[in-house]
Amino acid sequence: MRVTDGARGSVEVWKKRSRTLEDQLAWADSIFGAHPGVVLIWDDVAAPAADGDWGSPRIYGSPLALASMLRFSDAAVAAEPSIRILQGLSTFDAHAAGGEPTRLGPALARLRREGAPFSLVISTPDGVYVEVDGRTAGARAVVWILDASVRGVEHGSGDLPDGGGKVLAGDPAAFLKMWNTTPFMAWRVNGGLELDWANPAYLEALRAKSLDSAVQRNLQLDAAVVEMARKAIDTGEVIEEVRTATVGEARRTLRLRMAPISGGAAGLAIDVTETEASRDLMSKQQRAHDETLNALAEGVAVFDAQKRLVFHNLAFEQMWGVEAAFLADRPAHAAWLDYLKEKRKLPATANYAEWRAGELALYQEVAELPEDLWVLPDGRMLRVARQRHPGGGMLMIFSDMTNEISLRSQYDALLQTQKAALDKLHEAIVVFGLDGRLKLSNAAFSEMWDLPRETFEADMPFEKLVAACKAKFHDDAVWAQVRARITDPSPEARTEFRGEMRRSDETVLKFLTRPLPDGATLVAFQDITADRRVEDALRERAEAFEEADRLKTQFVENVSYQLRNPLQAIQGNAEMLHHKIFGPLNDRQAEQVGSIIEASGNLSKLIDNILDVAMVEAGNVQLDLGPMNIYETLTESVQMAASKARDTEVPIRIKCDPEIGEIAADQKRITQVIVNLLSNALRHTERGDTITVTAERAEDLVRLTVADTGKGMNFEAQAHAFDSFQSGDRRGAGLGLALVRSFVEMHGGWVALKSEPGRGVTVTCHLPAHAPPEPPAGPPPTPPRERRKAA
Repeated sequence: MRVTDGARGSVEVWKKRSRTLEDQLAWADSIFGAHPGVVLIWDDVAAPAADGDWGSPRIYGSPLALASMLRFSDAAVAAEPSIRILQGLSTFDAHAAGGEPTRLGPALARLRREGAPFSLVISTPDGVYVEVDGRTAGARAVVWILDASVRGVEHGSGDLPDGGGKVLAGDPAAFLKMWNTTPFMAWRVNGGLELDWANPAYLEALRAKSLDSAVQRNLQLDAAVVEMARKAIDTGEVIEEVRTATVGEARRTLRLRMAPISGGAAGLAIDVTETEASRDLMSKQQRAHDETLNALAEGVAVFDAQKRLVFHNLAFEQMWGVEAAFLADRPAHAAWLDYLKEKRKLPATANYAEWRAGELALYQEVAELPEDLWVLPDGRMLRVARQRHPGGGMLMIFSDMTNEISLRSQYDALLQTQKAALDKLHEAIVVFGLDGRLKLSNAAFSEMWDLPRETFEADMPFEKLVAACKAKFHDDAVWAQVRARITDPSPEARTEFRGEMRRSDETVLKFLTRPLPDGATLVAFQDITADRRVEDALRERAEAFEEADRLKTQFVENVSYQLRNPLQAIQGNAEMLHHKIFGPLNDRQAEQVGSIIEASGNLSKLIDNILDVAMVEAGNVQLDLGPMNIYETLTESVQMAASKARDTEVPIRIKCDPEIGEIAADQKRITQVIVNLLSNALRHTERGDTITVTAERAEDLVRLTVADTGKGMNFEAQAHAFDSFQSGDRRGAGLGLALVRSFVEMHGGWVALKSEPGRGVTVTCHLPAHAPPEPPAGPPPTPPRERRKAA
C-alpha cells in the first residue's frame, strides 16, 4: 500500500479531471444545442487550394438548426451536411456589414487562408436572411451560421439600389417583359449550374422550342459558359469574356458577362461580331497607317492631349538620334525638348524657357498652327509642320530641307548666271511656257526689236509681245507658226522649227524654236542681214568665176586644137630631115633637127595633157574598163620612159611579181599614170640616182609605187603637187600629177605622196582590185577657188 500510494493518488487526480472535462463538454454541448444556428470548425491549418475547396469542417448545433440550414442546400452536390450547407448558401447574394455586396465562398477562403474575419448577411430568394460570422480561434477557423428569421430579424433589399425593390415588387410582370424584349441573350442558372430561365433571344439562338424545353434539357450555350457561371458563383465576382461561339449555324463573336446573383448566376451575351470586325479593321488600318508613316523619309511624332509622345516613326528616331529606351517611356513634350536641349540638337534661342513655353502653348486652342524652319547646330534645316490630331493632342512632321534649300540656292544662282550669260549674247532669246506666257528674255531681244525693258511684264502673254513686235514684222502667218510650236503639246509640234523674217527696216532675221525639257520653248533670233549681203556678193562672184572657167575651158580646147595642126607639120618635116630624105645633114644641122623633134614631142604631150585636163574637168572622160595585167602594164610603161632614162643615165628598176595577176582598170589611163609619174621622177633626178617602180597586192587593194632618190620636194610644194598647172620647176606645166590623181580617183582609188628635201619622192597609187559598180565619168567639180588658182 505504501509503495502504490503515489500511483493511486495520481489516478484519483486524473479521474477527477476527467469528470470535470466531461461536465464541461456536456455543458458545451448543451450550449451548442441551445444555439439557434450551426457552428462549423476547421481543425486543419492547410489553406484551401481554390475558392471551391470547402475542406472538412466539424458541425455543431441543434437538430432543428441543422434542418433549418439544410433547406438552403437544394443546389448542393456534396453528401456531407456541412459542405451542402456551405454550397447552398454560397449561391445566394450576400452583403457585408458595411452594405457592400459580397459572397460567402471568397470570404470563407480568406478566413482560412489569411485569418481575415468577416460578418455578412445572406438573402435567399424566399426572403430569408442568414447571418454568417467567421473568426479564428488559435489555429482553428470557426464560422457561426444563424437563420435570422428564427429571431424575427428583418433585412432590407440591399442589392437593389434607389428603391429598386419597390419597383420590382410593384410590377414584376413589366420587369420580366423588359428582359423578354431585349435583343441580346439573357439567362439565369441556379447554384447547381442548371438553367432556370432564359429570354426569347436566348431560346431563338439555341433553337429551343420553349422555355420549359430548354430548362428541362438544361440547354447551355457551351461548356465554357457553364465554367464562367461556376467561377462567378465561387468567386462572387463578375466574369467577362469576348470570344467566338456557335449561334444557330453561324460562328458569331459574343461579349459574355456572367454575374453572381442570389441563388445562382445571371448571364448576358451581346453579339459584337460587326463591332469586333470593325475594331479589327480599324486595328489593321492603324497598323497599315503606322507602317506607312514608318516608310516616310520625314520624321513623324504624335503627342496626345496630355502632351505625351504616343507614336513616332523610324525616321523621327534616326533624325534626332534619340535613344530608343527614352522614346519607349513615352516622354512628355517638355521632357523631349529638354532632352534635345541637353544634347545640343535644338535651334539656338536667346531665351530657351520662353521658346519652350511657346511650343507647349500650341496645344491650346490656336486658330492655325504655324510652320517653322529650325536651323540646327549641325547645319541641318528642318521644316516643322503641325496639325491637330483627331484623337487629341498634336501631330508634328519634321522634313529635312537642307538639300532642298541648298539646291534651291544653287538653282537661283544658276538661274542668275544663265540670265547674265543670256544678256551677254548677241542673239535675241525669249523663253515661253507651255501656257504661252513669257518666262525669260535677254537684253539683246529688247534691243533687236526696239522694245523698252519696262514693256516686258511677268508672265506676259505671247499675243501681247507679238503686238509690240508687229511694228517691224507684221506677217501673222509666221507668228502663228511660232505660237503653234510654243503652245501645242503634241509630239509633232514639239520639234525644232527654223525660218526667216524680212522686216520692214530691210533687216533679215533668222529665228529658231526649240522645245526645252521642262515643257517650255526657246525662241532665238539672229540678225543675218550682213551675212545675206555677203552671200549675195559671193554668189555673184561665183557666177562670174563659173563663166570665166567656162570661157577658159573653151579657150584651152580651141587653142589646143588650133596648135595641133601646125605642130604636126613641124614634127613631120623635122622627122623627114632627121631621116635625111632630102639629103645628108652635117652635125650641127642634125643636132638642131633633133632639138626640133624633142621640143615638138614635148609640146604635143603638153597639148594632150591640156586636152585631158579639160575633158576631165568637163566630165567627158569615160573609162574603158577591162582586165589589165599589172606586170605587163608596168613593163610597157617603163619601156616608154626608158629612152629618157638612158639620156639622163638614171636606171629604172621594176619590183613586181610576174604572177601578181590582173585588176579591172583602163589600161591606157593606168599606163598614162605610170608614164607621168616616171616623167616627173626623171625631171627631178640626176646621174647616180635610181627610180624604182613597185606593184603589190594586199587583199582587195593594189598599190603602184614610183619612188626616186632625187632631190626631193619641199613641204610647201607637196601641198599643191597634184593641183593643175603647178610645177616644182620650170621644166613642166604641172599637169602630169594632176592627171595622175584624176585618173586614179576615177578608178575609185587615191594617191599618196611622201617626200623630204634631199631624200627623193615616193608616190603611191591605191587602186581597188575590182572596178567600182558605177565608174564615175570624171572627178567631182573643182571648186571655183581651185579653178581660179589653175587659171
